[in-house]
Amino acid sequence: MEMGIVATGTSFGEQRGVAETAGAYVPDPEVVGALGYRTYHRVADGDTATDLAAEAAREALANADLDIVDIDLIVVGHSDVPEYLGWDSSAAVARALGAYGTPTVLCTQVCAAWSVALDHAAGAMALSADTGTVLVVLVNAASEAHTNRMDFNGAIASDGAVAAVLRRGHPRLRRLSSAHFTNPEYADFFRIEFGGSAAPVPPAGRDNLHADPMVGIFRHFDRDPGRFQAFMKEISGRIADVVDQALSRAGKDRTQLARLIYLNDNQQAIREAADAVGLPIERTNAELARELGHMGAADQLICLRRHIEDGEVAPGDLVALVGVAAPGMHWFCTLIEV
Repeated sequence: MEMGIVATGTSFGEQRGVAETAGAYVPDPEVVGALGYRTYHRVADGDTATDLAAEAAREALANADLDIVDIDLIVVGHSDVPEYLGWDSSAAVARALGAYGTPTVLCTQVCAAWSVALDHAAGAMALSADTGTVLVVLVNAASEAHTNRMDFNGAIASDGAVAAVLRRGHPRLRRLSSAHFTNPEYADFFRIEFGGSAAPVPPAGRDNLHADPMVGIFRHFDRDPGRFQAFMKEISGRIADVVDQALSRAGKDRTQLARLIYLNDNQQAIREAADAVGLPIERTNAELARELGHMGAADQLICLRRHIEDGEVAPGDLVALVGVAAPGMHWFCTLIEV
């Protein structure tokens, strides 16, 4: 099913400087500074992921000259801890937008949620002739009660949202294909230890903020440096695999790629992703990542919008939106023809 992006909207928390605020999160700010980020975004106290998502959605609808009644399906991807347990944030976003009766779907595969959401939109259009216009909303608001935004997974977590209005047969920003790969051996990596049904309450003297996820990863590999290095090589190798698979499904090859948009990871990780695909880092989102921080499932579409606004991609360009998501562990790629 071919569909294109008609319009997008974004919403961000307050922009903050890394150098000025890192000391509030970590004992050694220089370690965080080495990741390469200059700024990130943090929502104001009292603001929620639902607020961010609804604001981005309203802007996307306005830019598409549509009202919520014109939307056939709402798909929400949420990549951090939800506001409540046992709660459907897609319905909450729909309520905030004034929707009534419009079906909603919630995707929660952390940083992979954006690719899953786009696939679901395409699948819904393929299955039902009545589904012609879909609103996809992707949001990340780091819960500082559960994780340390500067000391969790090698990136600086940032708060933002992006929404896209997708229409069947739209000729611009067309989704051509996608590819996913999951290695379930790593399903426990970067999980939040306490608060779920397995461990509702942390033991005395422990909490989520002081649980180092890297300890669990080293333990998984029996602290064997060779096994850990093989895992690191697998990360970049799988990136190349999903890009090649998506290209093959679209009848394309790597020589036709104009740009790689990876998650807003640290600079070394983005460079490794670019090397894996054979593109120079200058044709990635590396500079945007320095400014935006890691906005979970919202990274790729926010960066796509910015690259278009900045004139760095042109109509007809082939762009690979790519990422890695944990827990999972998932590798994913969606091809967009500008």
